[in-house]
Amino acid sequence: LPNAGNPFQFLLSNREPQLRWEDFQHGIEQRLATAALAGGAPTDWAMDMPVGDHERLLVDDWLARQGVKPAQRVLGLQAGASTVSRRWPAGRLAELARRLLAADPQLAIVLTGSAAELPLIERIAADIANPRAVISAGAVPLAHLPALMARMSALVTPDTGALHLAVAVGTPVIALFAVSDWRRSGPAVALEKHTVIQKWRTCAPCLSKRCPYPEPPCMDLISVDEVEAACRQRLDLPT
Repeated sequence: LPNAGNPFQFLLSNREPQLRWEDFQHGIEQRLATAALAGGAPTDWAMDMPVGDHERLLVDDWLARQGVKPAQRVLGLQAGASTVSRRWPAGRLAELARRLLAADPQLAIVLTGSAAELPLIERIAADIANPRAVISAGAVPLAHLPALMARMSALVTPDTGALHLAVAVGTPVIALFAVSDWRRSGPAVALEKHTVIQKWRTCAPCLSKRCPYPEPPCMDLISVDEVEAACRQRLDLPT
């Protein structure tokens, strides 16, 4: 908030001059700058989310009840995002899953998301039509999500919170970007572990959170072929 003329300026910790989003290299830098105003200690950009043994056991038990064996590799697919403009088309996500399940008879896929995203995820699961594709949305509580992410060999995800949680627990991501710039909101460290597919905005001006398209044309530029190739590389499947 501007400080000029504010009689309560002494209560504020705003930096002067104020910095804009564009003045930061990455969103993490902006958050750290905000923490510094409140007296937070300097730190680097690496994120770390501890995963407890109890949560790991609960996730393993849930996966077993879905038919996923301990030795099976798990690929996560995140369909939802905070805005529709950041979602990859549902049909493409289903096609990706069908191809990878056919390529690896031992692979299991977990469709992640919130309970509010369950209708979308159920449609994708019905399109995949394979018992090795299971839904965690609405079934695995948020507190156990770090353990579920840590169990995955990789996570395919748009620009959303699941991406950053996977990065924080050390799981490789195949990150899909178009409306946003991965250099500002994508993986920030250990980039060799992650794959970013970046397309660019197709509309001028971009309405971002007010995007009128149920499946944004900019995200539609990301092909199934290129995401499949990235997944095969991360999963060590033949290309």
